[in-house]
Amino acid sequence: MSDDVRRDATGDDAPADAPAEAKDAAAAAKAGADVVGTPASDTPQTATEAAHEAGAQHLPATAGEGAAGPVLDVVAVRRGMFGAQDTGDTSGYGGLVRTVAMPGPSERPYGGWFDEVVDILAEVLAEQGVPYEAAIEKVVVDRGELTLFVRREHVVTVCRALRDDQDLRFELGLGVSGVHYPADAGRELHAVYHLCSVTHGRRLRLEVAVPDADPHIPSSTPVYPGHDWHERETYDFFGIVFDGHPGLARIEMPDDWPGHPQRKDYPLGGIPVEYKGAHIPPPDQRRAYN
Repeated sequence: MSDDVRRDATGDDAPADAPAEAKDAAAAAKAGADVVGTPASDTPQTATEAAHEAGAQHLPATAGEGAAGPVLDVVAVRRGMFGAQDTGDTSGYGGLVRTVAMPGPSERPYGGWFDEVVDILAEVLAEQGVPYEAAIEKVVVDRGELTLFVRREHVVTVCRALRDDQDLRFELGLGVSGVHYPADAGRELHAVYHLCSVTHGRRLRLEVAVPDADPHIPSSTPVYPGHDWHERETYDFFGIVFDGHPGLARIEMPDDWPGHPQRKDYPLGGIPVEYKGAHIPPPDQRRAYN
C-alpha cells in the first residue's frame, strides 16, 4: 500500500494530540469518501466500507434485499504485523492495515432462546430493585452466540440471578479471560465470563468493560468459586483488579514482575540468542524494512 493511500485513511475527527490508533479508528468509522486499500478505479472503497469488510467475520449475514447493514463498533485500526511504534518495522509487513471492528448492539428478536433468557433476567433483576437498563449496557448476538455487556457494579448481581433462577440456571462458570483494546478510550480493558447451563443445555457470555485508569471489577468468586484462579490469571496478564477476591496475586509471572504481559501496550521485548558465533537481537531491535 502506498504512502498516499495510507494518508487518505487518516481522519481529523480525533483530537490533534490523540494517539495514531484513535485517529485511525475515527477515520474508519466516519462515513466519508476517503479511499482505503487499493481499490479499482471504477469501484472506490470508502473507509466505512473497509471497516465493514474487515469486521465481516464477526457479523451474521443480513437477510433480505435492501436490508440495513449491521452496526459496527470500530475499536481500532492496526498497522503492521505487531503494532510496533517506537522502532522501525521489523516484520516486513509495515504496509498492512487492518480495521478492528466488532458487532454492535443487536435488535429484537434475538432468536431462539435468547429472548426468553433476556426477558427472565430483566424480571429477576427488577424483583431485586435493579433496573435492567442500569445493569445491562447492550445485548450482542453474533454467530449464534449471546453476549450480555454488563456494567461492572452489577456483575455479581447478574451472575447470581443467572445462576439461581430456576428458568435460567447457569450454574457452571467456565472461566474469566481478559481483552485489551488500547484505542477504545474509557473501555480499554474487558473481562469476559463464560457461563453454561447444564440444566437447560445453554451457554452465554458476559462482558464487562472498564477504563485503564480504573481497572476494578467486583470479584465473581462469591457466585462462581471456580473463577478464583481465572481471575488471578486475568489480573496477572491484563492488570484487571477483582475487588473482593480471596487472594488476588499473580499466578503465572513472578510476584515482582513489572507490567502485565498480554496487554497490547506491553513491550515486545525478547531475549538475545547466540549460536555458532552469530547474534540474533530481540524482534523489536532488528532492522526496519521500510
